[in-house]
Amino acid sequence: MSDATLHDAHPDPDDFAVQISDQIESFIVAVTEVAKGDEPDSAVPFLLLELSQLLLAGGRLGAHEDFVPDERYEPDAGPEPDVDELRERFAQLLEPVDIYSEVFDPYVPRSQPVACRISDDLAGIITDLRHGMAHYRGGRISEALWWWQFSYLSNWGTTASAALRALQSLVAHVRLDSPLDELDGLDTDSNAGGDQLAEEAGRVMAAEIAAPLGLRSGPS
Repeated sequence: MSDATLHDAHPDPDDFAVQISDQIESFIVAVTEVAKGDEPDSAVPFLLLELSQLLLAGGRLGAHEDFVPDERYEPDAGPEPDVDELRERFAQLLEPVDIYSEVFDPYVPRSQPVACRISDDLAGIITDLRHGMAHYRGGRISEALWWWQFSYLSNWGTTASAALRALQSLVAHVRLDSPLDELDGLDTDSNAGGDQLAEEAGRVMAAEIAAPLGLRSGPS
């Protein structure tokens, strides 16, 4: 089923699939616009808002009973769109704060933090969401819902939560006038231990990132 056919059918706006697809499409469109860098001063607050709204859709998917696709094997959704350009744009846009530390699974005892990149997170989330959207736009609604639910539980839900937590922490540091420590060379290929990662929570002082990233720490 084509996009035009979907719109011509006037789907019920109260339908669960329609609501989820609308939220996901809104996220894809909005985040792709942010990546263009036309309004860098609002990038961080806008991403914070968009990830929060996306996770509402994810929570609804996670709370829903398991979706079962119509076909035993996943139909071919076509080639995956390239997200390298989007990833690179976000890496440039968020360069001072792109890297953060995250505990992969909070239920694994003595888990060590690992270094992550918000730009990688966003690119991965977009890839997962677009894959499901290809099924949805092709009229394979049950397949789209199954994929979005499965990938939320196995991948993009965790990734979005981690990126949201990093952005929220960044906003909190600036708004509460609590400077970040310097990263001193932390990279995602680093084998740094938990203590080092905890100390290397930021690359620049909050005062230096507040203005270019659209955050204000209050009157000087």
